[in-house]
Amino acid sequence: MTPPGFFARSRTLAPPGWSRWLVPPAALSVHLSIGQAYAWSVFKPSLESSLGLSGTASALPFQLGIVMLGLSAAFGGTLVERRGPRWAMAVSSGCFSSGFLLAALGAYTEQFWLVVFGYGFVGGIGLGIGYISPVSTLIKWFPDRPGMATGIAIMGFGGGALIASPWSAQMLESFGESSRGIAAAFLVHGVAYAGFMALGVLLVRVPPEGWRPAGWEPTRQERAPLVTTAQVSARSAVRTPQFWCLWVVLCMNVTAGIGILEKAAPMITDFFAGTSASVGASAAAGFVALLSLANMAGRLLWSSASDVIGRKNVYRVYLGVGALMYLVIRQTGGASKPLFVCCALVILSFYGGGFATVPAYLKDLFGTYQVGAIHGRLLTAWSTAGVLGPLIVNRVADSQKAAGHSGAGLYGLSLDIMIGLLVVGFVANELVRPVHPRHHEPEPHTTHHPTPKEAADDTPDPRRPT
Repeated sequence: MTPPGFFARSRTLAPPGWSRWLVPPAALSVHLSIGQAYAWSVFKPSLESSLGLSGTASALPFQLGIVMLGLSAAFGGTLVERRGPRWAMAVSSGCFSSGFLLAALGAYTEQFWLVVFGYGFVGGIGLGIGYISPVSTLIKWFPDRPGMATGIAIMGFGGGALIASPWSAQMLESFGESSRGIAAAFLVHGVAYAGFMALGVLLVRVPPEGWRPAGWEPTRQERAPLVTTAQVSARSAVRTPQFWCLWVVLCMNVTAGIGILEKAAPMITDFFAGTSASVGASAAAGFVALLSLANMAGRLLWSSASDVIGRKNVYRVYLGVGALMYLVIRQTGGASKPLFVCCALVILSFYGGGFATVPAYLKDLFGTYQVGAIHGRLLTAWSTAGVLGPLIVNRVADSQKAAGHSGAGLYGLSLDIMIGLLVVGFVANELVRPVHPRHHEPEPHTTHHPTPKEAADDTPDPRRPT
């Protein structure tokens, strides 16, 4: 049942003359906030020292957050489609902010399980609902440039750490790196993000039924082999090999990037420890911010490029060139800081671009009918990668440290694994073909009488008024 009042989907219908360019800022207010997740590594050293945690343990809040992101997006995708972006953004804000407040209580009382539950479980639900909240709306507002539109919004998730990383580091310096200092930083985050995300809740709008940009007609689009004009439901999409090929592509690309990103600050410190180019805590936080900038820029740059060269081709770049960049880091080790940083920035631009391009890839293959719900289901690949990536990097680093290795030697095996994963993703992308017509929805008619199966389904039918 659609919620009444301010959060009802009908209350977000755009009036005549409303500018579609107001939707990306609304989406950005949410994505810039939840993108703080990428700055988690800034808190890791303080948590480890104040609570006596290992690198693997201190990654748990981040890992659970990514798991819950994928699960809440998968199970909540259909609900988000039905109730609209304003409701979804409000739910995201409530969960994400509450997660920080619970984590603050956990840090203050030195109960790490409460940090994991608050930031990871409750906050992770906010991550998932917030992440998918604007995607379907953006694609409907920008059918002429879907890659660019989703890239503008989703770049906020990649760029969130650009703000949060130095901000968090400054708060830890001001409040102290004790458990109480960490609690104070978490508390400030929760309150500030609640206020910022409210801007998106107030601003977002959905287009009227049948709306199109002035002068644009679908028939004028250049036909490409993987671009369909048909529609596929979320229920049918998950039964296609195309969906699972993209699931593997996203999982491999994310696993290869997120493990490095989650441990970015300690990694660059370890790589150049004992050399003339050693990296301190503030410089490591700056490196995390640079990675966030590359992550953010890649989401807009590469997703916009995909509108020109095609989704499949741009994923060939992400996976193929990305594997080569990891190989360069593997071979050069800590020999050159500029080379290490440049390769990492390219990798993170591909990592971010992969996230921003996948909604448009799904739209090309399955149409716009339930693209938000399909996207939510696909994000279970992110949940899997959120566990695998940090687990691989942290476990390998811990085992190598126990074996007496140090510096770049802690990460050699991890980098080899990441290269292999990107190769697997490259092969999966090559297997993507157009969706078979048997999965297409029937053409809409003037009058449609729902079958019992459709009536029982909680998914809205575009042939009926919403």
